[in-house]
Amino acid sequence: MDAPSATEHLESPSGAARSSYVVGAGILLSRLAGLIRDRVFAHYFGNSDAADAFRAAFRIPNFLQNLFGEGVLSASFIPAYAGLLARRNTKEAGEVAGAIAAILGLVVSMLVVVGLCATPYMIAAIAPGFEGEKRELCIRLVRIFFPGAGLLVFSAWCLGILNSHRHFLLSYTAPVVWNAAIIAALLSFGSKQPQFSLATLAAWGSVLGSLLQLGIQIPVVLRLVGRLRLAPDIRLPEVRIVIRNFVPAFISRGVIQISAYVDSLISSLLGTGAVAGLSYAQTLYTLPVSLFGMSVSAAELPAMSSALGNQEEVARHLRACLNSGLRRIALFIVPSAMAFLTLGDVVAAAIYQSGRFSRADAVYVWAILAGSAVGLLASTLGRLYTSTYYALRDTRTPLRFAILRVVLTALFGYVTAVFFPPLLGIASRWGVAGLTASAGLAGWLELLLLRRCLNQRIGTSGLPVSFTLRLWTAAATGAGVAWIIKGAVGLLHPLSQAVLVLGPYGLVYCAAVLAFGVPEARNAWERVRGRRRV
Repeated sequence: MDAPSATEHLESPSGAARSSYVVGAGILLSRLAGLIRDRVFAHYFGNSDAADAFRAAFRIPNFLQNLFGEGVLSASFIPAYAGLLARRNTKEAGEVAGAIAAILGLVVSMLVVVGLCATPYMIAAIAPGFEGEKRELCIRLVRIFFPGAGLLVFSAWCLGILNSHRHFLLSYTAPVVWNAAIIAALLSFGSKQPQFSLATLAAWGSVLGSLLQLGIQIPVVLRLVGRLRLAPDIRLPEVRIVIRNFVPAFISRGVIQISAYVDSLISSLLGTGAVAGLSYAQTLYTLPVSLFGMSVSAAELPAMSSALGNQEEVARHLRACLNSGLRRIALFIVPSAMAFLTLGDVVAAAIYQSGRFSRADAVYVWAILAGSAVGLLASTLGRLYTSTYYALRDTRTPLRFAILRVVLTALFGYVTAVFFPPLLGIASRWGVAGLTASAGLAGWLELLLLRRCLNQRIGTSGLPVSFTLRLWTAAATGAGVAWIIKGAVGLLHPLSQAVLVLGPYGLVYCAAVLAFGVPEARNAWERVRGRRRV
């Protein structure tokens, strides 16, 4: 068989763009299910002690999923597995997949057992502000969540297989069933059980959903891999490469998780509702990150990892994919950041305001969202830069910058969250907004470092200043129109207000970027109209 040519596997930016739309569609369905889940959750729990306990509890076993899950496996497993597929070594690719699955099974099983035994000590370290029944509920919920988190790790392994074979839709829509299981538990028992009991039932719904999420992916994965032999064979060269790249990616993800736990710890000290409010805001904040950052990064990583050729050819291809992806991300993230900053109360009320979740709660979530908006663009662009490093088999450089970002976030976040509210004469729980703003500023520093080092390896990358200014001007124009409408219509039903305010905001932004001649906007518009540009 002839060897693949130097450019045979260099997927074009337009091809990656089509893949990113598929990923985006899958993530959109998943995130919409997540928003419905959170709306139902907010209806029954609001910003109560039970809500704080549930949100904090889920963070602890979720540590497993985030450490061993999608981000780490994308960094270490996909480049090696996709590279074998590109070289048509399908037998060895299947052996590597089975070996990694077996190793994950052994490690995760041990960690689940340790986690179940050590839960009380974890609560004392992660949420020291919880006391009495609230603390006991949190311990009980963590022990329920842990097995489900282990199942979600294997769901991330399935995602790695599916993405490498360019089967994006299933891997990103699978979480819909996980959300559906929690929603079903809440709706079935929400009117019959007190909050603490309902939280326990919702946790069991999460475990069932984890099993279902894994179950719907396994048949397709087995068909793609072929004969799967589960054996932790570390003699295979690619398995050793995966493990070697896994360690820095694992540490990098662990650093990020430590940052999340620091946020939760600080929030637990700021009074009732702070932990839940941060979680509500993070759900909204991660929606555009997932839709427009993760979709582009997930679609580009297998394509970049499969690239063959000499160093100059690969660098040119990576640079083209990176710059194209950055522009596509910014087109959607800039208006998202502006909406969170100027219209966050309308967004939060439309999603959450129901039952125990009041208008005042929506304004509180807006403050946290506004802080998150500071670094929304930086953190989303940083995902694509990090994926480019992973395609180059470099997991260590992103680790160094992630550690710096987390340290800065922890230091400045603690100061702004704990000390600023008393100085400003406001309630301590508003300090969460300072926490998210500090993370945003640190995210910009991380992005600048990632870009500078990568440019030294593959050439100039980044967003042109003129392009960025056009996007921000269009978003500011839309926000100005939306504010005028918001003042004119006053307080309405949250959904009605969202349609009347956010609708014109989006239309004005779209019209402005088209009028400014932004090529990505024209491409997106023509895709909506069903025409492909030649």
